[in-house]
Amino acid sequence: MIIGGARSGKSRHAEQCALDGGRQVIYVATAESRDGEMARRIAHHRERRPADWGCVEEPLHLAARLRELAAPDTCILVDCLTLWLSNLLFAGKAAAQAEAGEAIACPLFAGETAALIETLPQLPGRIILVSNEVGWGIVPMHPVSRLFADEQGRLNQRVAAVCDRVTLVAAGLPLTLKAPPKTA
Repeated sequence: MIIGGARSGKSRHAEQCALDGGRQVIYVATAESRDGEMARRIAHHRERRPADWGCVEEPLHLAARLRELAAPDTCILVDCLTLWLSNLLFAGKAAAQAEAGEAIACPLFAGETAALIETLPQLPGRIILVSNEVGWGIVPMHPVSRLFADEQGRLNQRVAAVCDRVTLVAAGLPLTLKAPPKTA
């Protein structure tokens, strides 16, 4: 897992880790192009990736897609969990429930995040997950923004718990937060 703030260098670091691994790379994009600014971001990421990498778009059903793609000789780079979470919250109506001040009951969100946490430790090959750290700022005033920040923090903690390596990237510099135990 590679985590960091917006424009921290986390995607570039993840791409370099994938390149250094010596495996076939499949890039799993979770973003949906809904406006011009997002379309430019997606185009920028495409231009930066090597031409021989596979690319699959998966905005919602990430665990199922990872099970389809994972293989011992493959590196899957998922960029990013933050947009995936946002997609789930809006597709599953959790955002509308938060906006209305209702209790959040979102089977899509709960089911998909649980499936990811259950699936990750079982996958063969190498999986690199990119996610944003959104919890270092102020508590958002808007109910949907609070819901998103809270759920992103919870998701990051759950994913980090099942990953063997977690790296924080700030100002383009990686800092290892969790590493596999050294073997003798």
